[in-house]
Amino acid sequence: MPLLRKPMHRSANTSTLMLMCLLLSACGGNDGMDDLQHYIVEVTLRPGVPVEPLPQFQAYEAFTYSSASLRSPFDVPIMAGTSVAQEPTTEVMPDFNRTPEALEEFALSNLNMVGMITRGNTTIALIQDENGMIHRVGRGSYLGRNHGRIMQVAPAEIELTEIVPSGDGSWVERPRTLTLQK
Repeated sequence: MPLLRKPMHRSANTSTLMLMCLLLSACGGNDGMDDLQHYIVEVTLRPGVPVEPLPQFQAYEAFTYSSASLRSPFDVPIMAGTSVAQEPTTEVMPDFNRTPEALEEFALSNLNMVGMITRGNTTIALIQDENGMIHRVGRGSYLGRNHGRIMQVAPAEIELTEIVPSGDGSWVERPRTLTLQK
């Protein structure tokens, strides 16, 4: 029985080898490729098309913004947001002799109330500045660029009074609210 298996194995190897040779010989012909080769030669011998010159660009002129020291057009106007027009008084004036607090260097629009802490009868608000730092403030603290003083800290908002120039050389108080951001 072992003698019969060996010749069958050789004939399978031989037939596989012959089939591979037949397949490889089919790939070696150049039939039907003459037209393609002539076309490639013809295209490469054509004269090239001239390239358009690069466009001329104007030199960049830097813009100098000269109104940086003026009030931002995105801030609330001085008398906007007040329900009743207030008369300017000479009694209202910011205290320029006191030491400014840390949150007075930021615009009120860049400050967010992010939470609050209540201990006994004292409520402290948590304020996040534009740099991501969290500050604790309470009644009597100052924040914002317009001399804003906190009058009351409620669970969902801070009520403060800003002292802003009225435009005629005097000062006027303006109530503002900073609400809790969720």
